[in-house]
Amino acid sequence: MFNIPDIFEGGFVRNRPDITLVADHWSLITSSFPRVALALAVVLLARPCQGQDIEPRRWSHIPIGANFAGAAYAYSTGDILLDPALKIENAQFDLQTIAARYIRSFELFGKSARFDLTQAYQIGTWTGLLNGAPARAEREGLADTMLRFAVNLYGAPPLAGKEFAEYRAAAECETIVGMGLVVQLPTGQYFDDKLINLGANRFSFRPQLGVVRNVGKWSGELTTSATFYTANDSFFNGKRFEQDPVFSADANLIYTFVPGLWLAASVGYGDGGLTIVNGVANNDRQNNLGFGLGLGIPLSRAVGMKLGYTGTRTQANTGSDVDTFTCAFSVMW
Repeated sequence: MFNIPDIFEGGFVRNRPDITLVADHWSLITSSFPRVALALAVVLLARPCQGQDIEPRRWSHIPIGANFAGAAYAYSTGDILLDPALKIENAQFDLQTIAARYIRSFELFGKSARFDLTQAYQIGTWTGLLNGAPARAEREGLADTMLRFAVNLYGAPPLAGKEFAEYRAAAECETIVGMGLVVQLPTGQYFDDKLINLGANRFSFRPQLGVVRNVGKWSGELTTSATFYTANDSFFNGKRFEQDPVFSADANLIYTFVPGLWLAASVGYGDGGLTIVNGVANNDRQNNLGFGLGLGIPLSRAVGMKLGYTGTRTQANTGSDVDTFTCAFSVMW
């Protein structure tokens, strides 16, 4: 049995608005309180999960010429932390995500490589109190499309079929070094007159460098990355939104009981992401701690299931604290 890779990463969960509302109370409130609107919009757009993904087994050795497809459901709930001077209390959100991903593995210049395509659909609710008055918004629709290309520079040779199976059976100790690039496309629905959007209306580029050390049934992984953002020239109420890069690292410790059945513990940290609106910098540098648990379960030779939990906690005075629970299925052919 092959080790089916964990094809869903924590980063596919993102925020987004809905066009099927009775009323967008956030928009009504913020039209009268522009400072509140700007602060809340910045926190929602510069959310920590965009620059920090905690994903075990993203550098897994997989046979070349293989295809993987998967579907996942994730439920996220969190608190939005704002400056107390803004008089916003109990700001929270609940977000449901249904995502699909496709992976194709191939050989590139004598190295094993892969291409990932991910698309999510989301349903969310945002609530809170402004000076004691309740506010609520509901959103539903497509999120931004995510692309990832990765190549293993050292270790994990490009093999298929019997050669791949023999290599994996004999590989008691090995080191893998990989390099990847994640691109977020501005394809999600976006309204420049709405405060809450799931689409970011900008590109982001996240180069990654990862190292894996496998010893028997244990695997240790370390990934570092930096996320760079283009400007959003159609930000809330006609403003221009820019953001500094976010630098992050995550580590994963994985124990494989039998091929396909594994347990992973993860921790990550992200820093940076200062935002600039119309040329004026905000005091909102991100400082986030992430952690998670994942369990992979083989259902057959080619079908796998994953259950996961990911949490993020802001270490700054503003930001968001989020808990996400995921169930995913994947198939290989």
